[in-house]
Amino acid sequence: MEKRELGKSGIFVQSFCFGGNVFGWTADEKTSFGLLDAFVDAGFDFVDTADVYSKWAPGNTGGESETIIGNWLKQSGKRDKVILATKVGKPMGDDKKGLSKAYITRAVESSLRRLQTDYIDLYQSHDDDKDTPLAETLETFDSLIKQGKVRAIGASNYGADRFREALKVSEENGLARYETLQPEYNLYDREDYETQYESLCRENNIGVITYYSLASGFLTGKYRSEDDLNKSKRGGGIKKYLNGRGYKILAALDKVAEEYDTTPAGIALAWVMARPGITAPIASATSVQQLNELIKSAELNLNGEAIELLTTASNY
Repeated sequence: MEKRELGKSGIFVQSFCFGGNVFGWTADEKTSFGLLDAFVDAGFDFVDTADVYSKWAPGNTGGESETIIGNWLKQSGKRDKVILATKVGKPMGDDKKGLSKAYITRAVESSLRRLQTDYIDLYQSHDDDKDTPLAETLETFDSLIKQGKVRAIGASNYGADRFREALKVSEENGLARYETLQPEYNLYDREDYETQYESLCRENNIGVITYYSLASGFLTGKYRSEDDLNKSKRGGGIKKYLNGRGYKILAALDKVAEEYDTTPAGIALAWVMARPGITAPIASATSVQQLNELIKSAELNLNGEAIELLTTASNY
């Protein structure tokens, strides 16, 4: 498996990223440990989480995912085998949110403590903070890199113009720049990334790590009618995909999956990986069996015909 660089950071990762949003939510600590062990033992290294995961689950306050990863790192001793990405900026309660110097400086220490590590490989702005000057945010990140607490920085949920402006601020002030962008992107949700961000990222050699890479599970093929929506906690968010275009995409996925003797999910991820400029899609799993099906995607080399069939079926 080829490794891909996160922008121009000098950090190389495998082409599939494990999404840590399930830790402390649909995967308890024991299950999470098993998933992380299986992931690393299969030769993979890139794990993405956030300080706010999984605050949305009943009884949670945020920090659960980082805490579980930290406990696993301590127990397994595998810190050197993992490229660890986390995020800052989403509301964590009270005044804990945003990208001000005061808040980032506080939040990074909390993340390091939960993760039980002295450095974060990729620290990402989880949301744009329009109340804080970009220069203040980037100066703070630059300082964390100089202190050795962070190796590289990235952004998620930035508008294209603001992301472009952030790159300019870094260049003009000699500050560390966002080396990665984390956009929503998958076979169904293509238009926003392809029209707003793709050329910007490729021109500036920005690493692209996609979230909702399986369209909240729709592209696994598990949800094919409204009757299927109660199959999981995420089912409610999938109704919007049950339309003519969605069914066309599933039909193309079924055809290519049969040809490659694998799952629709593996094909959907392989299509994202094959898109020029993409570093790694993020996807999560709640069982080792599910995970093993997903990681096969990194070994699939879709031929031009398969890519064309999927791209045409999913045209917007």
